[in-house]
Parts: sequence; C-alpha cells; structure tokens
Amino acid sequence: MKGISLNAIYILWLREMKTFVRAKSRVVGTIITPLFLLAFLGIGFAGVILPGIPSTINYLQFLTPGIIGMTMIFTSMFTGLSVLWDRRYGFLKEILVTPVSRVTIVLGRIAGGMTTSIFEGVSILVISMVIGFRFNGVLNIFLTLAYMLLISISFIGLGLAIASKLKDEQGFGLIMNFIVFPILFLSGAFYPIENLPFVFRALSYLNPLTYGVDGLRGSLIGVSYLPPVLNLTILTGFCIGIVLIGAYLFERSEAV
Repeated sequence: MKGISLNAIYILWLREMKTFVRAKSRVVGTIITPLFLLAFLGIGFAGVILPGIPSTINYLQFLTPGIIGMTMIFTSMFTGLSVLWDRRYGFLKEILVTPVSRVTIVLGRIAGGMTTSIFEGVSILVISMVIGFRFNGVLNIFLTLAYMLLISISFIGLGLAIASKLKDEQGFGLIMNFIVFPILFLSGAFYPIENLPFVFRALSYLNPLTYGVDGLRGSLIGVSYLPPVLNLTILTGFCIGIVLIGAYLFERSEAV
C-alpha cells in the first residue's frame, strides 16, 4: 500500500498557488462580490434594527462573519471544479499514474484549496475593517482562523466528493448551485435563523455552515446564538466525516 508523500503534497500545493496567483481575474472576481454585499447591505442597513440582532451591534458587524463564511464556501468548492478541469486536460491522469497514493493527491488538493480560501477569507476581513467593521479582541483572531480552516476543509471535501462522481464542469456547476445556495441561506449568514419558520429553522440546525458562521460571529464580535463548544464540535465532526467520504470517493474515481 502506498504511503503519504509530503513532497508530493507540497508539489501539488505549489501548483495550486501558482495557478491562483496567475489567475488574477479569479482572485478579483471572488473578492468583488462579497465586497459589494458588505458595502451595499452592511452600510445600507447599518441604522436598521432587525429582530434577533442585539441592539449593541449594527448590521455590518452581524453581516461580516456571514460574508466571510460565504467566501470560504464558494472558494473551497472551486477545488472540486479544478479537479474536473484537470481531468479534461489530462493532468489528473498524469498524477494518478505517478507512484503516489490517491490519499496524497487528495491532501495536496486540500492543502492548496485551504490556503487560497483562507487567503480570500482574511482579505474580506481586512476589507471589512476598512469600511467600519471592528472585531472583538486580537487573540480571537486565532479562533477565527480555526473556524475558517474547518469551513474550508469541510467544503473542499464536499467539492471533491461531488467532482469524483462527475465528468463535466457544467454538471458540477448545476449541482454546486443546487447545494451551496440552500446551505448559504439556511446558515444565518444574512439574518438570524431564529427569524425563520420552524421547518427552515430545523433544517438550519442540520446545516454545518450554520455552526461555522455562528462560530465566526462568536470569535469576531462576541455574539453567538449557540455554545462555542457545540459549534466547534459539530463543525469538526462534519469536517472529518466529509473529508473521509471525499477521499474514499476520489480513491475510486476514474481519471477519464
């Protein structure tokens, strides 16, 4: 049985970094939409008191962790799309015939996707501070990064699981939209889930991103609707489970 090669993981990670740096339009495109949402929604609703949001924080403070979570999920799922591109252009076949395990390839993909998504999540955080967001204590940044890491790895694993069963980018895009948008809107990223009807609120508690967004709010602004231990436990459990599923499916996928 082939073992895990750290050198191969590094090479795959480096390739992802070079691809990311060269694709300037992708970097700008990923950041510009969250920036518009922050600017128009965060500033536009800054003086509005919404049910479920403490009066001590404005809407920009409430919205920013949700926008960071949104950025992380879209960037992370993009890793699955890159697998389909590599399959189309033959690169996936080339790396699958090398003397490294498929688990190593999965870990390399995760490392690359995780780095780019965290970079973009931190970029959104910095931009939000320019337009008025203030986070709750410097030390909490480490907990924020931990939540970003868990969200990123979780949805990279989901993206790999989906990509391992598909052959074309169009199908991935349709399935991604079908999955990602309900996950996003049921996560409490834009409004407190307590304001939702009972059925949708129940679905929100089955949504892993709910715990990621709530955890980000707790670490960044000191306001969370669920216990921090619960957020970390459920998100970590989902992260481990979905990565194992993604690795299992990728292990059995075909290069062509």
